[in-house]
Amino acid sequence: MKLFLKGLRCYTEKCAIEKRNFVPGQHGQARRAKMVGYGVQLREKQKVKRTYGLLERQFRTYFEKAAKAKGATGANLMVTLERRLDNVVYRAGLAGSRAQARQLVLHGHVQIKGQKVNIPSYLVQIGDEITLREKMHQNAMVLEARNLAQSQGVAPWLDIDRENFKARVVALPRREDVQTPPMNEQLIVELYSK
Repeated sequence: MKLFLKGLRCYTEKCAIEKRNFVPGQHGQARRAKMVGYGVQLREKQKVKRTYGLLERQFRTYFEKAAKAKGATGANLMVTLERRLDNVVYRAGLAGSRAQARQLVLHGHVQIKGQKVNIPSYLVQIGDEITLREKMHQNAMVLEARNLAQSQGVAPWLDIDRENFKARVVALPRREDVQTPPMNEQLIVELYSK
C-alpha cells in the first residue's frame, strides 16, 4: 500500500509500488501469502508507525497513554499522533513530508508562540501558533512544499496562513480528521491487548 512517505516521488508513475507491486525474490510474482489474524494486525501497526515515523518504544508509549485516557483507545492514539509537532508542520503545508517536517523541527526552524522548539514529539495545544523562522521563507524546499500543499486538503483543526508561513491550532484533531492513508486503529488495539 502506498503510504506517501517520500513526498513528491510517490505521486507519479515512477513510484516503486506502481512499477513492481510484488515481493522481491525469484518467486515474488508467483506466490502471495495469505494474511490472517496476527499478520493483519501487525501490518496495520507497522503502517501507522511508518506513516508517523516512530520507533517501537515511542509508539508503545503513545499507545499506553491512549489506553489510560478516557474514550476509545484507538481514537485517542490517532489524535495524539496527529498532535505531534512534526505532523502539524506537515499538515500545515510547511514541509513536503513528515520526515522533512521532522528535520525542520530538529534544526530549530520552527517556533511556537515565538519560542524555538526543536522537539518533533512536542504535542501542540489549542491556541499554539506555529511559524517558520524568517530565514526559511525563501528556502526552495519550503516554497515547493507550500505550493504542493495548496492543491491538497486542509486539516479542519488548523487555521493556516501559507503566505506568512504560519499555522494556528484552533481545535484538537478528531478521529474523523485523520484519513490518509486509511488506518484501522482497532487492529492495533487488538494486537496490543493480547
